Amino acid sequence: MLVLSAVLGCTVAMASRADTALAMNSPELSARTVATSTSEATVPALNTTLPVPTQSAVPQAATLPPATPQTATTAHTPDIVAASGTPATPASADAEPETQAPAPIREAMIVAPESPNGDLWQRIRVGFAMNDLNSPLIKRHEKWYANHPDYVLRMSERAQRYLFYIMEEVDRRGMPSEIALLPIIESAFNPSANSIASASGIWQFIPSTGKHFGMEQNWWHDGRRDIIGATNGALDYLQKLHDQFGDWELALAAYNWGENGVTRAQAYNRKHHKPTDYAHLRMPRETRNYVPKLLAVKNIIADPAHFGLQLAKIPDEPYFATVATSQHIDVKVAAELADISMDEFMALNPGHNRPVILQEKDGDNVLLLPVDKVDTFRTNLAKTNQRLVSWQPYESKKGESFENIATHFGLTLAELRAANGLSKYAQESNGQTLLVPIGDEEPAAQFAAFNMQPSAIAEMYGSVRYTVRKGDTISTIARRFHVSQVQLRESNHGSAHLHVGQHFNIVLADHRSSRRHRVAATKAKTRTSIRKASSVKVAYNAPQSKQPN
Repeated sequence: MLVLSAVLGCTVAMASRADTALAMNSPELSARTVATSTSEATVPALNTTLPVPTQSAVPQAATLPPATPQTATTAHTPDIVAASGTPATPASADAEPETQAPAPIREAMIVAPESPNGDLWQRIRVGFAMNDLNSPLIKRHEKWYANHPDYVLRMSERAQRYLFYIMEEVDRRGMPSEIALLPIIESAFNPSANSIASASGIWQFIPSTGKHFGMEQNWWHDGRRDIIGATNGALDYLQKLHDQFGDWELALAAYNWGENGVTRAQAYNRKHHKPTDYAHLRMPRETRNYVPKLLAVKNIIADPAHFGLQLAKIPDEPYFATVATSQHIDVKVAAELADISMDEFMALNPGHNRPVILQEKDGDNVLLLPVDKVDTFRTNLAKTNQRLVSWQPYESKKGESFENIATHFGLTLAELRAANGLSKYAQESNGQTLLVPIGDEEPAAQFAAFNMQPSAIAEMYGSVRYTVRKGDTISTIARRFHVSQVQLRESNHGSAHLHVGQHFNIVLADHRSSRRHRVAATKAKTRTSIRKASSVKVAYNAPQSKQPN
């Protein structure tokens, strides 16, 4: 039973079926953002097989001057340190974006500023600086939120964990406080939200853009879901886009649509002697709604009572602190030592894919814990004599049945799949290394990391090696294997151009995921046909994931 509970504890429900269905049909979430799960009712925090732990900056001290984002300051408190890294230097439009160098990660806690009333929402209101748009879409989105008060309340409750840190970083960089509300549009503050375009986390990064901004992904950890790393990466990217395009509306459009999309739309308008601001550009429907959604959220935050809405109270003080880890540890054990639930632990540490948290060689791993649980964790860790890791690697044989492996190690097949991120359609091993429990009577052994190579994810799911033939395109290959075109372009270094004889390692998707891709593609095609049939000058293309071009 102990083994079973350890496995079951590794899957955390981050969003209910009702929330997911509501979000998919609402304008406040990007159409491409969906909270996915193997059960379609929960989002498994440890069952995601998205790819080196994030080494982004640790929480920043709020006492830094917001107008000087290039400075790095370290504040000290007894036994707890607040550290900051150096943010990105803005890049030119045609240069590769520069990102901040990873700061040395130490035990840290965000230092709260003096607040007159202790209300974070009020602090955000004071920082509003974006101009209003003359767009009827704003009223439309305001009406949607007003008609879904339960959704707004749940979203604001989820924001309690993350919004203080995000606002600290926004203030430090001198950005308008509306930027701190962007995760509402991207993910409704669900850190395990995934999209059909393979975007993940509260800021919804696709794999390539995440890596570009320091969010490494491997079999064990997905940095795009790391709260600190993803927040710093997103703000780096947004600042770069603002410096490139000159205003926040265009920067936000580029964050949603991609830099090349905005650049092309501006070039088209210049050629036809039209204004090149956000309001006059031809863009996909999702991007056309993107800024109005954010401004609608701004108006609701400014005066929720006017819309008949209620926001969960958020104190203007740190919610979490970072604590350095010195050894490998089970997720379940870490939560127990901190005396918090698995749900709470995984909401703060959603980047971990497996039941074991690895301590990398550089020793820079950190856990996020509620501020009032830091001392509890340290004390319990110092005095515990229990196993910190109750899992071990198992070298499976090619063709070996997963069901037999699960039975041998006292697991159900579902538990084995959950612990290793296996597709529910996978029946036999490819010869990969699996994570299995150590028996209660077995002696403790030094845990050694495995599956660190980039191919580990493909090995888990099963993949095929495909050779490009004459006449092949990204689109035809994607349809043939029921995979995303985005994934194929990622495998092709972001390019859609192919040459005969080129090889692809294609990770096979499960049937349900493939169906979602086909449905999304069909809807996008239908919208494009409608646009062509009418004279509306807005591109109803399938939304493109944001990525540096």
